[in-house]
Amino acid sequence: MSNLSVSSQEFRAEILRHLKHSLGKDESHASLYDWRMSLSLALRDLVVDPWFESTRKTYEARGKRVYYLSMEFLIGRLIEDVAVNLGMEKVAEEALAALGQDYGTVVANEPDAALGNGGLGRLAACFMDSLSTLGIPAYGYGIRYEHGLFEQHFEDGAQMETAETWLAQRHAWEFERPEVSYPIDFGGHVADEDGKSVWHPAETVMASAYDTPVVGWLAQWANTLRLWAAKPTTAFDLESFNRGDYMAASAPEALARTISRVLYPDDTTNIGKELRLKQEYFFTSASIQDLLRRFLSEDGDLRQLPEHVAIQLNDTHPAIAGPELVRLLMDEHGFEVGQAITTARGCLAYTNHTLLPEALERWPEDLFIRVLPRHHRIIQLIEAAHLAATGSDVRIIEHGEVKMGELAFIMAHHVNGVSALHSELVKQTVFADLHGDYPGRIINQTNGITPRRWLYTCNPPLRNLINETIGTGWPDDLQQLEGLNAHANDAGFLDRFQSAKDANKARLSNWLKARDGVDLDPAAMFDVQIKRIHEYKRQLMNLLETVALWNDMRDNPNADWTPRVKIFGGKAAPGYVVAKEIIHLINDAAKVINADPVTKDYLQIVYPENYNVSMAEILIPATDLSEQISTAGKEASGTGNMKFALNGAPTIGTLDGANVEIRECVGAENFFLFGLTAAEVAARRAVPEYARRAVEASPRLARVLTQIETGVFSPSDKGRYAGLVQGLVNHDYFLVTCDFDSYFEAQRTVDMAFADKTAWTRMAALNTARVGWFSSDRTISGYARDIWKAPSLIAPRGSRQDVA
Repeated sequence: MSNLSVSSQEFRAEILRHLKHSLGKDESHASLYDWRMSLSLALRDLVVDPWFESTRKTYEARGKRVYYLSMEFLIGRLIEDVAVNLGMEKVAEEALAALGQDYGTVVANEPDAALGNGGLGRLAACFMDSLSTLGIPAYGYGIRYEHGLFEQHFEDGAQMETAETWLAQRHAWEFERPEVSYPIDFGGHVADEDGKSVWHPAETVMASAYDTPVVGWLAQWANTLRLWAAKPTTAFDLESFNRGDYMAASAPEALARTISRVLYPDDTTNIGKELRLKQEYFFTSASIQDLLRRFLSEDGDLRQLPEHVAIQLNDTHPAIAGPELVRLLMDEHGFEVGQAITTARGCLAYTNHTLLPEALERWPEDLFIRVLPRHHRIIQLIEAAHLAATGSDVRIIEHGEVKMGELAFIMAHHVNGVSALHSELVKQTVFADLHGDYPGRIINQTNGITPRRWLYTCNPPLRNLINETIGTGWPDDLQQLEGLNAHANDAGFLDRFQSAKDANKARLSNWLKARDGVDLDPAAMFDVQIKRIHEYKRQLMNLLETVALWNDMRDNPNADWTPRVKIFGGKAAPGYVVAKEIIHLINDAAKVINADPVTKDYLQIVYPENYNVSMAEILIPATDLSEQISTAGKEASGTGNMKFALNGAPTIGTLDGANVEIRECVGAENFFLFGLTAAEVAARRAVPEYARRAVEASPRLARVLTQIETGVFSPSDKGRYAGLVQGLVNHDYFLVTCDFDSYFEAQRTVDMAFADKTAWTRMAALNTARVGWFSSDRTISGYARDIWKAPSLIAPRGSRQDVA
């Protein structure tokens, strides 16, 4: 049931009204695009009232606002998200059916908003959903990328990138705010004038706001995702145009638009690094200016800013927020340096997402001075204050680099890791010295996922079973799933749980057949690894085990093999050569293995191109086995591991990231553990030639590597993977070789477990029942309590009604 008293007949009239007045079409001439836009606009209308009401309540309460700064917001499609949170899903489906349109077809026409790369951006989207569900006043701030992350295509198995075009059509959900615009300066020089440092920039662009309302569960609250587009200060140079210099006439617009054109431009070149730094400062400066304007509009005393403003930095990308806030307080509002630093730190908190030192951004100092000369001086002041206060030898500017991780840490009142293991390793590794300087600053907030999208919406068969089994109160109180534990030995419940999984596997099989012409057996185990392609995530180890299994099947074709479909999904950064080689190898191996008449009925490899949120929503509910096999100590948390477990897929994984907590929750007997621990990984790296020794000790692995190196899977280019194999044998920083045998044996344990259908289904059901703790509502409640001190402005959950 919906909190909105809108009938299907009334909603149908609204769709038709938008079809006529917003799209300029009648029913007989409307395209699928027209129907989708009309549906979206009719749903958006229903969000506006709770959005406005939430804003009014925030101003009336003088509530503390949370500002979540992130380079990525991987929000995906929004029609279903909005319809579900409004309680309008059935109404929308009925209204469209009465108009001769299929709801599912219309929903599938919506392009994914490609504003993120992977877990970082999807986490930000889940957090925005939970902030609204919990009624915590918040803005999400990011960039309105014209093209977002690239579209991935395969040519002869190799990844090729083309521009992503999600904004080729109108984005139905946003409201342009031309009146909300801020100047963003770059370059130039800083002069000392009358005892003050004055920045004389060489270049200015304008940041223009586009707002998307984010409505929470039951539409009790709605927050704002504000994305910034870069525009020129002068749109068109008429004088140049009249001279016939048409390129020069449009140059200011082209240069400005470059800043918000593409997510994560290739920064392997100096010009790419400069654009990336400009992007980060562009959206961060606009966001800080915007929140200060809002605060001052309420007659705020800037000395009280930390009491009303909580700024969360999602990774190091917005770390420039510290110096920017200090700059604005000093240069525009007359604060002295110590007061400005203290005030800024009182607002700022930083989420660390990585233990990879290379992932903590560092900018060449000469580039930084050229792009942000005033901020370079301010960082020197921040560094001096830090050194004076602590006696530390940790510097922000060192060896010709500006270290953004250290900057974010020093300017934050709290630094949080994103899983229990990760937070402890942050203290011991990347920020060990700063942890000593600021004990107590590092805390943990284990990641979570929104159950509205990642179970309620994407998995209707399981949703319906849960509703019928334990009631309908769980979507905003996910720990109610514990009620399923009592049914784990009920044969009827397990049969229905397996039927839900079978329906999802059939849906995936049909989707892949229609999309890629791939024929899959839904009775086979669907073994899935979907995530960004990176050496530490070890898609390569998954592929090596697959080849080893293929060899064993060919050696013993009459054995009782468990049929498997190995499904990979994910993109490699355009400049990440090794990751792209791994993709190529997976596709090359698939070509050979899938065509083998001896094994094709028992082993298939599938790699659908252009993995995105919408694909994940089909893959995850259909998954039997979740691959979470990163090198221990390298995955900060993971959220895919939570989504798979919530949808009834047991995990094969290492003790890494949130795997540790997932295993504790679901029970060791319902998790397939393998591999070295983080401490053992560090010890193994100290052993001379550890990789070569591991290969020599494993005939199975040695055979696979020889096959790959000699061109079994690349007969037209036999040396294609020689470098990849030699890298493993001689270096293998991520210990693929050392964990291989343990992984292979764990997979054979999986084979045996999967053969017992009842026991497997029980294991899957217990995964769903026991991972309610991993809701992003719980995570955001922790941030609000421990970091932001930001109360909810809606009634406690117990006073709300459940929905059907």
